[in-house]
Amino acid sequence: MTVHTDAQPPSPAPGASVRPPRKARSNGQWSVDGQTPLNANEVFKQEGAPLDVRERIETVYATEGFESIDPDDLRGRFRWWGLYTQRKQGIDGGRTAQLDVAELEDHYFLQRIRLDGGSLSREQLRVIGRISNDFARGTADITDRQNIQLHWVRIEDVPELWRRLEEVGLTTIEGCGDTPRGFLVSPVAGIAKDEIIDPTPLAQAIRQTYLGDPELANLPRKFKTAISGSPALDVLHEINDISFVGVEHPELGAGYDLWVGGALSTAPRLGERLGVFVSPQDALEVWYGVIRIFRDYGYRRLRNKARLKFLMAEWGPQRFREVLQDEYLGRALPDGPAPAAPSGDSDHIGVHEQKDGRFWIGAKPPVGRLDGDTLLGLADLAESVGSDRVRTTPLQNLLLLDVPAERVEEAVAGLRELGLEPNPGNFQRNTLACTGLEFCKLAIVETKSLAAQVLAELDERLADTDLDRRVTMTINGCPNSCVRIQTADIGLKGQIITVDGEQMPGFQVHLGGGLATDGRPEAGLGRTVRGLKVPAKGLVDYVERLVRRYLDERHDEESFAQWAHRADEEALQ
Repeated sequence: MTVHTDAQPPSPAPGASVRPPRKARSNGQWSVDGQTPLNANEVFKQEGAPLDVRERIETVYATEGFESIDPDDLRGRFRWWGLYTQRKQGIDGGRTAQLDVAELEDHYFLQRIRLDGGSLSREQLRVIGRISNDFARGTADITDRQNIQLHWVRIEDVPELWRRLEEVGLTTIEGCGDTPRGFLVSPVAGIAKDEIIDPTPLAQAIRQTYLGDPELANLPRKFKTAISGSPALDVLHEINDISFVGVEHPELGAGYDLWVGGALSTAPRLGERLGVFVSPQDALEVWYGVIRIFRDYGYRRLRNKARLKFLMAEWGPQRFREVLQDEYLGRALPDGPAPAAPSGDSDHIGVHEQKDGRFWIGAKPPVGRLDGDTLLGLADLAESVGSDRVRTTPLQNLLLLDVPAERVEEAVAGLRELGLEPNPGNFQRNTLACTGLEFCKLAIVETKSLAAQVLAELDERLADTDLDRRVTMTINGCPNSCVRIQTADIGLKGQIITVDGEQMPGFQVHLGGGLATDGRPEAGLGRTVRGLKVPAKGLVDYVERLVRRYLDERHDEESFAQWAHRADEEALQ
């Protein structure tokens, strides 16, 4: 996506595929059409406040079991507390679109623990690790929104699971649902030497003020927030509903540049700058204004047109700014500068000195996958080297913070013993994978185990090359782009393909996408090549061939994305 250096925000965003909805009938905008519900989701939200389902979970469902759960609670309101039913085991991807959700779902749950970019203390790590072992068969995945997800959770265990989390200040509230989802926050907030502004106070203020607020618990769909003060631009600001990006105003000092209306899925659109400068004092009110615009003006008639990006596609940044200022703030915001081109490593892997003289160590769990024992071991390691803070990142990494200089080598060795690599190979470092067929009801292909195998083989096969530039790869189990297939160098969208008359798991390929998070001054959506589909079993061969071709054909300092966009289709096969 583009990091714009001009004063005027672009409209439409580069590569945008979203079109404004037709005007022929009501879009279900509360401030325009009234609040009459126009689909089943809107009905159940109005019939019973989704957050109130907690009491039924604790007093009825946990006692009477899975079969007692009301369907609107099970497949609707449960999400407001971070619960989704997981996929029934043994159902292959070819049947995903053929079966009803009741046939696809198991009697177990995914439980999302929201972190909002915050640090996990040793005590919190131990609690999650024990919960994982006691209630989730040892599972624990880092998501690309800095959360932790557990699997195999039974409804009978949910109240005790919540009690343990809340005892140490953790929560699952609004982990899913049509709510303000967990915030992305710079993983090096408050510790990086080159930080423009510390986003921690803003993230904490939003969380403390509005998390669980009933007024914001019925949005048209999910609302994603990103906040960073790092010049590495490390929170995917171009693909969130609202993003605050640290900038230095020549007269007003440090504050934020405001981006609105980004999101991917099946209709990707890049966020746009409103061109305003947001001071630290105004940031909470501005966030509240933007989310209320979404609540009041967002489209509710069709679920697939209910994200904020569709409203931005119709309004454009100028009108959005006017409505924000005139109707929700009651005053104008000053014009402001755009972020500078990104600098530094946005994945924060390796050993780095903090501004207080101590060190953080960034390490890579294989495709974001942990387990309960690893979390417990990480807590013990942190204690042994004098640390009490661990953070997750939007790239499914872990940072061990506040390590004294004399304990760094010990900490690096300890992370490796836990399977957390501080110096991974290119593909291990730069590959993301979604939950996939193992647990997700929408998935068509396997992702996590495939990705672990593929990236290990690629790093071995390409060890003889001079691969001096990052090549990012994302493996997604369905078209919904949970790990951002359109914004990776190599984005793989899972589907069932036909090869020589035989159906098999495979991928549609997106090439040459990228974000400022990837350290690029120019970013945008990847291209697809007509007819290019790769079977899962041929993925290693294809990516190896593609990377070697890039290395042979690239111009000086040319990135993979630049090459992929200029290469002819034959070179990309």
